[in-house]
Amino acid sequence: MGLRGAEPAAPSGSGMLTLPGFFGRQSKYVRMDEATPPPEHEEEGVRAGRSRSSTRYVFACSVFASLNSVLLGYDVGVMSGCILFIQRDLRITEVQQEVLVGCLSFVSLLGSLAGGRTADALGRKRTIGLAAAVFQAGALVMTLAPSFRVLMAGRLLAGIGIGFGVMIAPVYIAEISPAASRGSFTSFPEIFINLGILLGYISNYVFSGLPDHLGWRVMLAVGIVPSVSIVFALLVIPESPRWLVVQDRAAEAREVLLRVTDSEEEADERLAEIEAAAASAASSGETVWRELTRPSPTIRRMLVTGLGIQCFQQITGIDALVYYSPTIFRNAGVTTESQLLLATVAVGFFKTAFIALAIVLIDRVGRKPLLYVSTVGMTVCLVVLASTLWLLAHGAVPKALGVAVAVLAVCGDVAFFSVGIGPVCWVTSSEIFPLRLRSQAAALGAAVNRVTSGTVAMSFLSVSRAMSVAGAFSAFAAISALSVVFVHRFVPETKGKTLEEIELLFSGGDGGEVVSPGEVELGDAEHLVQKG
Repeated sequence: MGLRGAEPAAPSGSGMLTLPGFFGRQSKYVRMDEATPPPEHEEEGVRAGRSRSSTRYVFACSVFASLNSVLLGYDVGVMSGCILFIQRDLRITEVQQEVLVGCLSFVSLLGSLAGGRTADALGRKRTIGLAAAVFQAGALVMTLAPSFRVLMAGRLLAGIGIGFGVMIAPVYIAEISPAASRGSFTSFPEIFINLGILLGYISNYVFSGLPDHLGWRVMLAVGIVPSVSIVFALLVIPESPRWLVVQDRAAEAREVLLRVTDSEEEADERLAEIEAAAASAASSGETVWRELTRPSPTIRRMLVTGLGIQCFQQITGIDALVYYSPTIFRNAGVTTESQLLLATVAVGFFKTAFIALAIVLIDRVGRKPLLYVSTVGMTVCLVVLASTLWLLAHGAVPKALGVAVAVLAVCGDVAFFSVGIGPVCWVTSSEIFPLRLRSQAAALGAAVNRVTSGTVAMSFLSVSRAMSVAGAFSAFAAISALSVVFVHRFVPETKGKTLEEIELLFSGGDGGEVVSPGEVELGDAEHLVQKG
């Protein structure tokens, strides 16, 4: 036995490497019967050191697990510019453009749905690796595609890989993170998606001078790079302790928990909670999908919250802005291709910058306040954008002023999205479900997200042609207003609570409503005690 604060060695045969010293390794062991009790101030220093060490370790694991999200973001961002070159090179129609852009979301839902079962069978860590391998194969096919059909085949393959990656990263991070910082760390996939979008926009701008037949291929080929780096990530990140417990590998789970907690006592406490949740799941005779398709009142409330927030994240039109921002700016009056791509880079910058702000605030301010700011702000920006485009179309405002307001409204919308519903959506859907359902329910939520995204992406050009771009964004504004009501009615505050405690927030309430965090006392893992 070692002194508190010393990190145990990785179990032999576990296949898990320890991270370098910066990420938290401590190397000294001493016999307890040979050690004199340290002074109190030294013991506090050891605790503080261990806290910093475990935080750095979880931070590193969260970064590595989020690398797949760069792939989704890059693909979304780069396709907005690639489509201009593909249209000229392969001479595709407007309908083919919509299919090429939107099919990724529909196909990725297959990966998301399969990812839940895969994550339960193979483990969270191996599923992360599988996602990268499948995407890499698809990106290579797209890069070398000689025709639209082959390009579509590669995009479908890449979509499946993205579906795996989108689903597994938030689940993995939520399961290794401490309650106090889980919101920030679980937001990492969203910031990496935004970083990928920004890199895709920059790639469009940098390679826009290449010939049409070469430019879009180089843009797509660059997207292979992040997936290669995931090979290194798999060598250093541990498996999820919750998955290890379910696999009857509690000793290995404890070793992981010792790395991601501040003390042995905390590690043992979290292990006991996980084992209790796993035992409860094992004693239930229902299969996961039967429980999801025939839910109890508690699970039904979780599904309404988890699936609803995934739907509202996309149905408010964020992917229309991201995929078709050059089209929107052209409609507003921006003419040259370089100006279009440069304005799109500005959108990517705002989207990435404000997600960083969300990561700082999410565990300080809480999930729900950020959702209120986000949904109200997006609604206002969408109303301004729709109004400005309508006025420009009717010549009611000077062109320069209209273009400036339209660009600012788009940037404002993506900024409000990134500071709230963008990251909070994934945090909420990965932390509200019980252990026995978590991966499958998160997969279902990711599938809803992808279906909604694909519907918006594949219909935007047709809807805009039918009712004008201003009309399309008026519809998005109305839906965004409904999202404010949804957040108020169905989303509880989960800041600072363990995953096992969060289950209790959905366990009852007057009229079947979600119980407010202020109305319950979170005690054991089995009972909800109402305040009298």
